[in-house]
Amino acid sequence: MTTPTPPGADDPTTPQEQPTSEARPGEVTADAVGDAVSAVFRTALRDTLILLVGLLVLGVALGALLAGTAGVWGALMGVAIALVFSGTTIVAMARTARSTPTTTAAVVLGSWLVKIVLLGIVLAVLRNYEFYDRVVFAVVLLVGVIGSALLDYRAVDRGRIPYVTPKS
Repeated sequence: MTTPTPPGADDPTTPQEQPTSEARPGEVTADAVGDAVSAVFRTALRDTLILLVGLLVLGVALGALLAGTAGVWGALMGVAIALVFSGTTIVAMARTARSTPTTTAAVVLGSWLVKIVLLGIVLAVLRNYEFYDRVVFAVVLLVGVIGSALLDYRAVDRGRIPYVTPKS
């Protein structure tokens, strides 16, 4: 004795329920999370660039007043290194926002290692030169990197990233 199959189970003429990519009301999709995370990184990058432009203007002006041309060079180099050091982390995170956590961690760690090695090389080379003011350079670099880290924290803290997918 055979059991009857439910209607439409193997019948190609009966439309089958297909999974949809649309979110149900109240459901958080991966695209929505990716968009929210990308928005946080855009905010962090924008705020960091604003900080560094302001620091460039202020650092060059104060460097020129306090140490002349050497102060200007110190401020320019301090802002440039702060931009590379802080900006690459934000860009690496933004580029991997829709990747797996493992990929994101690998990219961020790899970029951090490259930055540390390059920073060591740049500082070792600059140690032999006297055309810049070291105090202006150090202060501008320190303010740029610490300010950028604080702005990154603020962007993440204020970002509206869903971290729970509610059941419908």
